[in-house]
Parts: sequence; structure tokens; C-alpha cells
Amino acid sequence: MKRVISILAVATLFAVQASAADLERWSPAEANTWYAAQPWVLGSNYLPASAINELEMWQAATFDPKRIDVELGWAEGLGMNTMRVFLHDQLWREDPKGFAKRIDTFLAIAAKHHIKPLFVLFDSCWDPNPKLGPQHPPIPGVHNSGWVQSPGTKALDNPAEEGRLEAYVKGIVGRFAADNRILAWDVWNEPDNEGGGNYQAEESKQKVQRVAVLLPKVFAWARSVKPKQPLTSGIWHNENWDKLAGLNTVEKTQLEQSDVITFHDYGWPESFAGRVAALKTYGRPVICTEYMARGNGSTFDGDLPIAKRANVGMVNWGFVNGKSQTHLPWDSWKRPYVDMQPQVWFHDILYQDGKPYRQAEADMLKAFSAAPKGVVPADGK
Repeated sequence: MKRVISILAVATLFAVQASAADLERWSPAEANTWYAAQPWVLGSNYLPASAINELEMWQAATFDPKRIDVELGWAEGLGMNTMRVFLHDQLWREDPKGFAKRIDTFLAIAAKHHIKPLFVLFDSCWDPNPKLGPQHPPIPGVHNSGWVQSPGTKALDNPAEEGRLEAYVKGIVGRFAADNRILAWDVWNEPDNEGGGNYQAEESKQKVQRVAVLLPKVFAWARSVKPKQPLTSGIWHNENWDKLAGLNTVEKTQLEQSDVITFHDYGWPESFAGRVAALKTYGRPVICTEYMARGNGSTFDGDLPIAKRANVGMVNWGFVNGKSQTHLPWDSWKRPYVDMQPQVWFHDILYQDGKPYRQAEADMLKAFSAAPKGVVPADGK
């Protein structure tokens, strides 16, 4: 009897250890092995020109696979191999089977163009009151005037919603956990962002505190369904990213839980280079999942050579100029560009007919994507 109990105890111990191992972050060696098998990561944050936000992109009534096929064809022509694409928890709550089917359709189109998306599960930016159904038209002259947060204030402030959010994470990641058409999962975009725009009065008063509690849970929920793709959440503000002791709780979670480290930078090349150097100290692959704001000093010309030499993947904000109006700068929330256009586009690469905003940028993207890892083309500075 004692021997049986002993055997059962050992078996239970191994089961617990195996379960814990399933929930562990990838080791640096595992992450670097994965990254070595990828091409140099290059792409854009993607929203079809016909959609104002992620709800309009994915809802059954407005999902536009024909337009997506055309636009991802343009991305393939520029040498891009990924697109960062935002999902939404309310879409899963409304129609999980239909949403999963549309994601599968999107993945089939992307694979046709040799593009592996990086999917974003939650987002703390812009409108904190997302609503399903028809989305409002763009506000004239205003940058990203229809983008919505996920989960938004009501769900964030209600602990009873946690079960639903857990079901969403496990449902989405679990459904596609073994799908090699997906590059990675970005579990929460700029989680401690205060929102932006003119929505301050509608934001949760406990937003950062609630996110600080939820973010590690989101990582754990995603890991529990054993995805073959890495998990990440991009660090985006403050400085001294190589010194964990000086960072807030959310930032520490991002850096301590991400399999692959991602970050955002919309500053001058000197800022970009400094952030790359700081993040490289963690010994993991590094991908910049947001950059390129021309009027702010962040450009392809300035950042791509630095990134290519350091083998840092690059995903700029904005692909085709459309209903998101992200060719307009952030200050358009204070002074809409109605009577005049900005001197230079802020984000975005292409007009709606596929013509490049700057042909030199398109040529640069093609050249950098074609060059071997770590190699800057001869005319690429």
C-alpha cells in the first residue's frame, strides 16, 4: 500500500512539474532558436483602408476579404512578411465561431502572400467605450478618430468580467495555438497607456492598477493553452529599460513575461538606438512593433539601418491611408486638419490605390527585406 501511495505521489509530482513547465516563459535559448528560424521581420500595423477600427475590420457585416487580399498583395510586393493585427474581446463574446472563421480566412489570405500576422489581444489606446455594430464615420481631420480599446472601461472596472476575458484569451489562442501561419501573440498593446484623444473623462479611474493585475493573468491564460508561437507585450514609454528596478509594475511584467521582447519608439534615431541597446541586454530577440512618425523624427531612413545591423525586427504604424486617417499627426485631436493637410504624412505608406506616398521609402523597404540578416544594402546608409 505504501509503495502504491509512493508511486502515486511521484506521478502527481511529475504532473505538477509538467503543468508548471507548460506555463513557463520560453528560455532565452528557445526564443533565439525560434527567431533564427524566421526571416528578418518586416511589416506594418495593419487595418484595411475600408475600416475605421478593429471592430469594423472583423465584424461579419464589414469584413472585407477582397480588399484585404489586394492590400496584403501590396505588402508582399514591398517585401513585408508580417502584419500586426488587432483583435477584440467583444467579437469573441458575440460570435466566437464566426470570428474564428474570419480569422482563418484572414490567415489563408496572409499565407497566400507569405505574411505571418502578429495578433494583438487587448489594447489600452483611444476610445474606452467600444460598441459592436455600425461604427461612426471618421471625424474630419482627426488622427485615428474611431479606434477603440479592448476590453474598455466597463469590462476593466468590473472584476466579474474576468471570466469572460479569460475565455476570450484561451479561446482565441487555443484555437490557433498550433497554427504555423501566425508569427506571435501580442497580449496587450501599451497596457498602461492612459488612452489618448479626448476621452479622459470616460477612462477608468483605476486603469493602470487594474491592468497591472490583469496583465500577468493574460500571459498565464495564453500560456495555459500551450501556443507554439511566442508571447509578448511591447514596452513603450519611460527610459532606462535595462534597469528593471526603476520601471513600473506593468513594464516589469512586460519584460519579465515576454518570450520575445517588443517595443515602440516614435523618436529620433538616437532614441531608437538607445532603446535597442537597452533591450538587447536581456539576451532575447527584439522586435520594434511600432515606429515611423515622420513629423516626430521617426523615419524609415533613420531607423531601418540601425535595426537591420542589430537584427531587430521592424513593424511600422500604418500601411494604407484610409478611414483611420493616421497620416494626420497626434495633435489633430486639438486642431483638426480640416482646412489644410500636414506638410508631411505622419504615418502610413500607401495611398488607397497602392501608390507609395514616397517611392524612395518603398524602394528602401524592398531593398532591406531582400538583403541578408544583419546586412544593410549598399545604398541604405
